[in-house]
Amino acid sequence: MDKLENKGFVYECERFVLDPFERTLLIEGQSVHLPAKEFETLLFLVEHNGQALSKEEILAAIWPDTFVEEGNLTKQISRLRKVLNTSEQQFIETIPKHGYRFTADLHRKQLVQKTPEILMPVTEPVQLLDQETAQDIVRHPVIGRKLSMRYLLASLLLIAVFGFAAAIAWITMHPTRSDRVSRPRSIAVLPFKSVAADFHDDNLRLGLTDGLITKLSGIKQIVVRPTNAVLKYETSDLLVAGRELAVDAVLDGNVQRIGQKIRVTVQLVSVRDGSLLWGGAFDEEFTDVFRVQDAIVEQAVSALALQLTGEDRRQITKDYTANPEAHYAYVRGRVFWNKRTIEDFREAIKHFNQAIEKDPNYALAYSGLADSYSLLADYRGAPTDEAYSKAEAAALKALELDNDLAQAHTSLAYVRMYHSWNWKEAESRFRKAIALSPNYATAHQWYSEFLTAMGRFDEALVEIRRAKEIDPLAPIINAGEVWVLYYARRYDEAIENGKRLAETNPQFAEVYEYLKRCYDQKGMYREAIAARQMRRKLADLDPIETPPIKRAAAASSPYDYWRNRLDQEYADARNEPPANFDMAEIYAQMGEKDKAFEWLEKALKEKNYLMVYLKVAPNLDPIRSDERFVRLLQLTRLAF
Repeated sequence: MDKLENKGFVYECERFVLDPFERTLLIEGQSVHLPAKEFETLLFLVEHNGQALSKEEILAAIWPDTFVEEGNLTKQISRLRKVLNTSEQQFIETIPKHGYRFTADLHRKQLVQKTPEILMPVTEPVQLLDQETAQDIVRHPVIGRKLSMRYLLASLLLIAVFGFAAAIAWITMHPTRSDRVSRPRSIAVLPFKSVAADFHDDNLRLGLTDGLITKLSGIKQIVVRPTNAVLKYETSDLLVAGRELAVDAVLDGNVQRIGQKIRVTVQLVSVRDGSLLWGGAFDEEFTDVFRVQDAIVEQAVSALALQLTGEDRRQITKDYTANPEAHYAYVRGRVFWNKRTIEDFREAIKHFNQAIEKDPNYALAYSGLADSYSLLADYRGAPTDEAYSKAEAAALKALELDNDLAQAHTSLAYVRMYHSWNWKEAESRFRKAIALSPNYATAHQWYSEFLTAMGRFDEALVEIRRAKEIDPLAPIINAGEVWVLYYARRYDEAIENGKRLAETNPQFAEVYEYLKRCYDQKGMYREAIAARQMRRKLADLDPIETPPIKRAAAASSPYDYWRNRLDQEYADARNEPPANFDMAEIYAQMGEKDKAFEWLEKALKEKNYLMVYLKVAPNLDPIRSDERFVRLLQLTRLAF
């Protein structure tokens, strides 16, 4: 026997059908997508069909506990009118100086669906007492009592069935506390894919992916993997990608171009069991990709059952640029910037400048430009003062355009730390950036470096591990933990972490530099030289095993090791600029203080980025008590 399940109801009239349970709108049989808040506004108006509603009532219903300007409601009403109205019929009426009224010849239609769970005949309508039966009850009391009892039992049975169905429906729509606890708290937006074989707009796909990540990252209640973390998963199975990225849910999507429109289909999937949490399709003009982003974000937030604060909502509705080409250039710039080589920094600068040419008011692009110049200086790809001067100008411009941009505060904090040595302002801006965007991993990473330079190692580890929570696969962030542990003199932990990183990212040069330093301190000279040579090879520097290098690897005493290391540094200096701070460290370990300070003075004049770590550098311990060292601490403002 076929069975029925109560599936709610729909509102329908001659022109449209509105389903409040499935959250769908059909107009003349065609599905029409509405962003979440527009749908809620329409539903509220329909539920109060014929009633005059004030603007305050509507705002309170749609945006509870959130301040929203009246203009937002006006825009939503305008868009709903474009969707619903015809030249013959206007569904939404404006009531001057009051609000709005929905006017339509509406019917509320109950829906049922066949299901094996609930036993209820569907071949004919349910009727508890017909007229003939009622007359029999009156004429024959005994029979009537029997029939009454029979129908009473039937009625009770039906009430129980309906009650059970209602309870199931209520549980479904009102998750229990354990359900709420298990809601996703971390998410990865995987790179969008092209549906059609002849459509491969990488800029559109990458821009859409990054735009969603940027907006969702503004929500404090959920951790979102950054763009650089997800790019390699373009062709991966989404559940495999989700597990490797260590997230609770993945947002996966396709892009299809149809004439002058794009169709974007998305699905939000639980990594734990592969269940579909939400899915949707969005159609917009090809040039209006930002509207698609906004619609996806709104519905994803609803599916994740997130209770947004006013600040959260402000962040996810924030528009960084209205120019898609500027956005694509910015994203490309960040891709190159994250590769962390001199040539890639230069390529990143080109892309950020292209973004600024397309949109001179694009604050994020100026922040990216600042970060590129800063690291170009640190990697010795440009004169320090020149590069940092450009970095500072770009960071200040970004803040002039958007003083609430976490990336811009982070950019300027980095300049203040590594070049200006303005420790107070640097820390203030790092903390400001983290308050504005707790999910910005780079802010935590660089603040960790600041805390390390200050000797606040426990705090530094908290920050770098927070960065790892946000972006657990980023080599530079994992290496950052090795960096902190090295300066904290926790060499064994640093080596263990560094070796693990080198196994998973064997082409990442920086980790070998950090390992070399730890091996130096442990007296593991053969391992130290092997790490040095690997780092030089990956950085495209001469890795030839010269006699001094071989002797250093086989050294039996610290002095022999450092003596041969010094010989090799002088040999390298014939083809590449000498590393002033490194030379000072070698002389300090050899006990030659005058030479050590001579090289430190050069590093001070050059504003070598390692001078930030003067206060905590292990290799400088042998000269730390010298009055000349105290003077250097004062000149770098680290004497406190």
